[in-house]
Amino acid sequence: MAITNLLSTTITLKHSPFLLLKPSTKLRNPKRPTIRAQSKNDDSVDGPDRLISAITYFYPFFDGVQYGKYVITQFAPIQTLIQPLVPAIRVFKSFPLNGLLVFFTLYFIVVRNPNFSRYVRFNTMQAIVLDVLLIFPDLLERSFNPSDGFGLDLMMSFDSTVFLFLLVSLVYGTSSCLLGQLPRLPIVAEAADRQVL
Repeated sequence: MAITNLLSTTITLKHSPFLLLKPSTKLRNPKRPTIRAQSKNDDSVDGPDRLISAITYFYPFFDGVQYGKYVITQFAPIQTLIQPLVPAIRVFKSFPLNGLLVFFTLYFIVVRNPNFSRYVRFNTMQAIVLDVLLIFPDLLERSFNPSDGFGLDLMMSFDSTVFLFLLVSLVYGTSSCLLGQLPRLPIVAEAADRQVL
C-alpha cells in the first residue's frame, strides 16, 4: 500500500507541468482577473425594464440633494440642470417619512420580487445601497458642524463631493439604463450583486 502511494506520487510529479519549465521561466497565474465591459445588447432589455431601472436612480439623488447647497448656488449650469427636478424634489422632501417609505417599497416590492428581471432588481438595489451610504455623510455633518474657518471649508468640500458623486451616479445610471446597458457604480455594485439573487 505504501509503495503504491509512493509510485502514484512519483508519477504525478513526473507529469507535473512545473517540471517541464526551464528554471528561468516565470510562472503566470492562470486565474488572473480580467476586466470586461458589462453591457447588454439593445434587444436584450425590455423598454419598461429600462425605464423602471432608470427611475430608481432618482431616489438617492432626491434624498441627498441637500449636499449640493454649496455647489448649486455657485455654478449656474448645475442650477439649470437641477431646475426641472425641483417640483419632484419638493414632493419627495414634503413628508419626512417619504424616504423611508420609498426605501421599503423599492426593497420589498422590486428587489425581492422575482417577477421583475434581474436587471431591474440589480439597478434598484444599487440605488438603495447608494442611498444607505448617505447615512455616513449625514452622521459626519451632524457630529461635526463648524461655523467658520478651515472646518467650514472642509465641510463644504465634503458636501460638494457627495453631491457631485450623486449627480454623476444619477446621470450615469439613468443614461446607461435607458441605453440598455448595465451600470456598475463604484463602491455599491458589489454589495448590490450580493443582495440580488
